[in-house]
Amino acid sequence: MIFPEKYNLIRKLARDFAKNELTAEILDEVEDTGIFPVEIQKKMAKAGLYGIKVPEKYGGQGSDHLAYAIAIEEIARASAVGSLYANSPNSLGGMPILIAGTEEQKLKYLKPMVEGEIVIPFGLTEPNGGSDSRDIRTTAVEDGDYFILNGRKTFITMAPFADYSVIYANVGSSSSKSGVTAFIVDMKLPGVSIGKEEEKLGLIGCATSDIILEDVRVHKDEILGEIGSGFKDAMKVLDVGRLGVAAQSVGVAQACLDEAIKYAKERKSFGKYIYEHQAIAFMIADMATKLKAAKELVYDAAITKDNGGNSTMASSMAKMYASEVCNEIAAKSLQIHGGYGFVRGFKIERLYRDARVFTIYEGTTQVQQIVISRQIFGK
Repeated sequence: MIFPEKYNLIRKLARDFAKNELTAEILDEVEDTGIFPVEIQKKMAKAGLYGIKVPEKYGGQGSDHLAYAIAIEEIARASAVGSLYANSPNSLGGMPILIAGTEEQKLKYLKPMVEGEIVIPFGLTEPNGGSDSRDIRTTAVEDGDYFILNGRKTFITMAPFADYSVIYANVGSSSSKSGVTAFIVDMKLPGVSIGKEEEKLGLIGCATSDIILEDVRVHKDEILGEIGSGFKDAMKVLDVGRLGVAAQSVGVAQACLDEAIKYAKERKSFGKYIYEHQAIAFMIADMATKLKAAKELVYDAAITKDNGGNSTMASSMAKMYASEVCNEIAAKSLQIHGGYGFVRGFKIERLYRDARVFTIYEGTTQVQQIVISRQIFGK
């Protein structure tokens, strides 16, 4: 796809940032310590990566979804975990507020988030629900000017170091999606705690845990949108979130392809470079072709969103295909590396682990198939 010059400049900005800041030494340290450097997070924010499509009045760059997808792709190409930090304010962190927040809430929360001063994760998933995002058992009971929240959110990225969280809860005794309402919850409020930090296969350096709410009093001023509009608004957020995962997927897939090509040009077997063996050359040809197709789906989904089209289906298609292709390319790249791909010290080992979650979070591949088929048949 041929892009107007402004998108090439955005790609160059993100690529240069990744090259200069997300070095092999830094990323190895992240893997060893489990901590992504705060100073790099600050630099991402200062470079404008935290607010690519957040309006300028709230501290962002005011760009569009295509610019966002391109930037996330380039950051993910260098570091999947780094792309999580750049993604959050533009996606699951900032979008609930941008979509449903009052002007006061947008000014209060978006600007410091874009500047890297606060972290706000997306508290939707629950232990019993999993992929069924309608199964919200966290309750919110009205008590004067407050709501009392009780429940548990699970697999919440960035929860252990969050300042606030968007929490989706059922108002009153409702057990259907009609009562789901979003609240901005201060993580320092009495009754808020986090569960054990999960030990994950990949994306090391971005902590994940449960959020536990026990009789947490949240003022009505912190309701996002209308009472009962939370589920509908959350689905709008996920449209953007799935585009972000698709962009991450093609970025990591490109890195896997890069590593496969590089290794195939360096490694010799049976007296010649392994890319000269037809089996390897054809494998890489297939990888490159599928990656090209995945990128086109990602860019199409972004443009569809920018043009006001059916972004639900486009984002789900992009997320489903790009994440599956990413895992396929990661597996084939590791195979090309042979035994070396199975040991730490080779980049493909980390890429392979990081890629695995893309077919799972923000809706599994099977959930995307449900979404797409319902869009096709009008259900």
